Amino acid sequence: MARYLVIVESPAKVKTIKKFLGSNYVVAASNGHVRDLPKSQLGIGPENGFEPKYITIRGKGEILANLRKEVKKADKVYLATDPDREGEAISWHLCKALKLEDKKIYRISFNEITKNAVKTSLKNAREIDMDLVDAQQARRALDRVVGYKISPLLWAKVKRGLSAGRVQSVALRIIAEREEEINAFIPEEYWTLDVSLKVEGEKKPLIAKFYGTDKKKMTISSKEELDQILKEVEDEKYHVAEVKKGERIKKAPLPFTTSTLQQEASKALNFATAKTMRIAQQLYEGIDVKGNGTVGLITYLRTDSVRVSEEADENVRAYIKDQYGKAYVSVGTEKTAKTKKSVQDAHEAIRPTDVTRTPAAMKDSLSRDQFRLYQLIWKRFIASRMQPARYETTSVKIAAGNYRFHVSASKVAFEGFRVIYTEAGEEKEENNVLVKGLDQDTRLTKESFDSKQHFTQPPAHYTEAALVKVLEELGIGRPSTYAPTISTIIARRYVAKENKNLYLTELGEVVDHIMTQSFPSIVDVNFTANMESLLDGVADGKVNWKTIIENFYPDLEAAVEKAQQELEAVKIEDEVTDVICSQCGRNMVIKYGPHGRFLACPGFPECRNTKPYLEKIGVACPVCGKDVVLRKTKKGRKYYGCEDNPECEFMSWQKPSEKVCPKCGNYMVEKGNKLCCSSEKCGFVENK
Repeated sequence: MARYLVIVESPAKVKTIKKFLGSNYVVAASNGHVRDLPKSQLGIGPENGFEPKYITIRGKGEILANLRKEVKKADKVYLATDPDREGEAISWHLCKALKLEDKKIYRISFNEITKNAVKTSLKNAREIDMDLVDAQQARRALDRVVGYKISPLLWAKVKRGLSAGRVQSVALRIIAEREEEINAFIPEEYWTLDVSLKVEGEKKPLIAKFYGTDKKKMTISSKEELDQILKEVEDEKYHVAEVKKGERIKKAPLPFTTSTLQQEASKALNFATAKTMRIAQQLYEGIDVKGNGTVGLITYLRTDSVRVSEEADENVRAYIKDQYGKAYVSVGTEKTAKTKKSVQDAHEAIRPTDVTRTPAAMKDSLSRDQFRLYQLIWKRFIASRMQPARYETTSVKIAAGNYRFHVSASKVAFEGFRVIYTEAGEEKEENNVLVKGLDQDTRLTKESFDSKQHFTQPPAHYTEAALVKVLEELGIGRPSTYAPTISTIIARRYVAKENKNLYLTELGEVVDHIMTQSFPSIVDVNFTANMESLLDGVADGKVNWKTIIENFYPDLEAAVEKAQQELEAVKIEDEVTDVICSQCGRNMVIKYGPHGRFLACPGFPECRNTKPYLEKIGVACPVCGKDVVLRKTKKGRKYYGCEDNPECEFMSWQKPSEKVCPKCGNYMVEKGNKLCCSSEKCGFVENK
């Protein structure tokens, strides 16, 4: 019997795909990339015509050895890495690392990990697409050149451990620009004026908002303007000047792309972009569903297309018709996104692989976070194929002399897609019943005025969701780069994240200033977006990837040399703590090393004393009353322990709470949005 080897990226996919294929198929995982540019050197340069120098990634030797054994036994090798540029490049690297040139090798890709998709991909096996590989090589080379040329400069001028990146530096610039806008913002005063009117035959008053004159809308900019208007309308008679009835339609949303999923998961579920991608990856690769084995629940998660396959489209429409009735099924004229040239339309939007797998049916097989994300994707996809929501609107202008007040209402005429899905933060529709019966003959009597002073607000700080939206709109990065880019600038401490908002740190300010001053093209939004379109040109087979590097490299090298000579070194002050150095008595400072924060004596090199930095969590130790601190095991796993360790042996894997269990008196720990007794024998649980 012939023997076939299928190589995938992730071990999680092995289990899912194995059950779709016969016993003559062996499925193995490469665990992502197997080759990369060396860490110790640039690995690409003009001296060898910009030919990349790839080496086996440390730790991948054993995986490759096992794969080579399987390759020897196989008659055919199928490379089933992810269906994007990165996946195409991994397949090519596997070819090189496993020396598959003389073997029968086939590239297969699937947008969802289902039996149909996997079987179909085997029938449509193809060769490796070198244009896609070259597009990934170009991206990797550009990122390497920028990182390895500029980062040492930052080390020399600021401090070791800093980094620059082609996309991360632009993201940092965008955040810095917003910070500059906020700092430069001057609030402007304005006033609102409401009038309370008695409607004949009604007990409840009608509240109308000031609109302006009979000719135009007005803003009340000062107390003097307000007083003048109040003086003029005080003794006027109030009557209905105009009633407009109409209909408003709210179209169904598009199914999710990577960017819109990250944005909505942030707003609706409070997920960081990295968390959204991690959980989506789990849903894509396969979940052990009770009674069905391991099943891929969603399509591929890195996409900027809103396209949906004909089969999935037919299935979802049939489901809507069955569950909600024919009236709720859209007529096939869904709104479509403005398609950018860069959209990789070979992919589909992110959707459930089977609409009949409802969130309720999957709930017992999913973790809380998996369920919430799956439910969001499922509902959005169903909604995308439903009729628009329709509203009956009534708009009334009320006259008081030459001035007009305005009141409006809307009533849901047909719920459409909103029967299943509403976007996070969507405002409720006004439903003012008093407006419905108003006409020109309605008698109105003024009761009182209500005026309020306001000031315009500065632009909001970026959240992760808002930053992703801007990066996508500007054409910077790819769906796969948003989450790692944001994670990097936070991990480097260029940006601090507090209550969802992203704030520029002092360190971020310094790095951004150097980048803006010395490498304006790197942080230029248009330059970076243009670079993305050049990479798309490589993927389309229209641009030679080495030409991009050849044109980019000399300018960057010249800019680095100039910066080396002209930039002055910048001193970032260390944060002083109240911890006293046990050797020389100075106040110790917080330093940043490769493994995070630690305490060091500022008297270095005379005094080389260091201590681990223990972050207090604001809870007293339930054993001795001293502070509980966040600690790490030797392997890096987090736990909570007493600052007086080893004298006090208290430790907990879960974050302790100040609350004491009312049932047994033990300390409570935080688990999600619950507080649980730390004693397993007790089992008391309450909401936080």
